[in-house]
Formats: sequence, C-alpha cells, structure tokens
Amino acid sequence: MLLRTLTAGLLCPLLLAGCERQKDEAFEGQVRAYLLAHPEVLQEAAVKLRQKRALAAAGALKRAQARLERDPRDLVANPDGGVTVVQFFDYRDTYCRAVAPEVLKLIAENPDVRFVFKEHPVFGSASDAAAKAALTPQGKAKGLELYRSLMSLKTLTDARLDTAIRAAGLNPQEVREAMGDRAITQQIADTRALAAEIQVKGTPTFVVGGQMIQGADVDQLREAIKRAKSMSYQALADAPAMSTLPAAPR
Repeated sequence: MLLRTLTAGLLCPLLLAGCERQKDEAFEGQVRAYLLAHPEVLQEAAVKLRQKRALAAAGALKRAQARLERDPRDLVANPDGGVTVVQFFDYRDTYCRAVAPEVLKLIAENPDVRFVFKEHPVFGSASDAAAKAALTPQGKAKGLELYRSLMSLKTLTDARLDTAIRAAGLNPQEVREAMGDRAITQQIADTRALAAEIQVKGTPTFVVGGQMIQGADVDQLREAIKRAKSMSYQALADAPAMSTLPAAPR
C-alpha cells in the first residue's frame, strides 16, 4: 500500500508536467500558425516596439537635459546660442576625427548654436589621457585649438599627445601635472554614466533638439540643427508680447 502511494506521488507530478508540456506545445503551434497566416502582426509589433523605444529614449533625454546641456565643467563653443548641440567623442575614434572638421565648420557657421563637448574616452588609456588633458584648466583655456590639434593626429600616443599640446600653445609638463586632478577623473566617470543612461552606443554621438544622432552623419546633424532652430524661433514668435509698463509719474 505504501509502495503504491509513493509511486502515485512520484508519477502524478510527472504526468502533470507532461500534460503541461503538451499544452505549451499546442499553444506554441497555434501561435505559430496564426503568425504565419497573419505576418502583418509582426510588422505592427515591430512598429510598436520602435515607438516604445523612441518614447523611452526621448524621456531619458528630457530627464538628462540639464546634465547634457548645462554642466559647467564642459567645454562650450558659442555659449550664448539659443540651440544646443551636444557631442560625445573620443580622440582616437576614426569617425570622430573624420567629423571634427565639419563640427568646427558648423560652429563657425552657426554662432547662434551652442556646442557642448562631452569627453567620452572609450578606446583605452591613450584616449583617457587625451580627454584628461583637454579637461585641465589649461586645456579648456585653449578649447577648440586643442580639440583641433588632438583630432588632427592619425594615431594617439603619449609622445604625440605632447606634440598636440605644444601645437595648441601649451606646456606639456604643466598640463600633465594638472591631469592628475581627481575632479577630472570624476567628470569623465560622470559622462560615462550619463552616456549609459541615455544609451549612447558609440562615438561620435550628437544630441540636438531632443534627437540623438549616432555616428558621423553630418547631413542628419545639419537637418537636426535646422529643425531645432526653427522650433526655437517659433517658440519665440508664439510667446506672449511683453506688457507695457505704465509711465512713471513726473
């Protein structure tokens, strides 16, 4: 009797598991048959997924906007511009170097657009060193000159970093001493965390007008700037006129 009870106790879960597996297989077969008969459902699902991801990305950018655009530690060109472009970049990245002349050209052509430079080294110690050099007080003082000098290097080594620093009119020894500041290391760590938060996939990455542009797509960047400018001007046009104050009594 005891043996039968034990046997039943062992067999029941196995039988139930077999039944559940058969049900799962039957259900999977029904789903597969339906999708084969209605493939447009997959297209609809893909569209919904893209929309969901786009909304999530837009939300992440909005939440991070102040850190993206207004971090006082960042190098900024055209600081009084009404539209902001943010660039995540690495001096060792081939595509960042290729797009750098276009970035400098856009800065010159668009004095009404702020360009924020986010040092985002992803290619090892040489990238880290270049980013730290650019974030020293001396490096920031030279700003675009040092950016241009570093981006002109085809390969980046310690010796060539010093060459680029000299070409920008700086003393390499003084810059290297300043590179040890923990605040600089922290700024780079903060930028990496921000990049992960908004899902920056690589360098270069641009953010403008709530849109993220991954890669060195200058045409898309120009269009995004044009669109952001248009929206900014429209917002100013739609703003209520300033009320006229009554004249002061004489």
